Amino acid sequence: MTRSARPRVKRVYADPAPDDGLRVLVDRVWPRGLSKERAHLDEWLKAVAPSTQLRTWYAHDPERFEEFARRYRAELDSPEQADAFAHLTTLARTSTVTLLTATKDLELSQAAVLASLLR
Repeated sequence: MTRSARPRVKRVYADPAPDDGLRVLVDRVWPRGLSKERAHLDEWLKAVAPSTQLRTWYAHDPERFEEFARRYRAELDSPEQADAFAHLTTLARTSTVTLLTATKDLELSQAAVLASLLR
């Protein structure tokens, strides 16, 4: 099996592009104001998202990102999240994957953490 192109990270609100490949939402909560049709998802992997507790603690505070990323990577070792991450890894090995999130700052998101782990 050959590794596909590097995973991409996009806002779920952005229009889909022909080169997105598989579009996977990696948020635990459905994005506000977005219909399932407009999202053009191939999969919604809620289980790979950070816990509600971690997400609430982080609150997208840039000064907390390093610690958020560390705690999130640790959470990915829990059984449910590990299974979801293994599935995501399989997808990324077999095709182009675009990780979608509602977060405004993509570089400080769980999608960015996942993309770096998949690389």
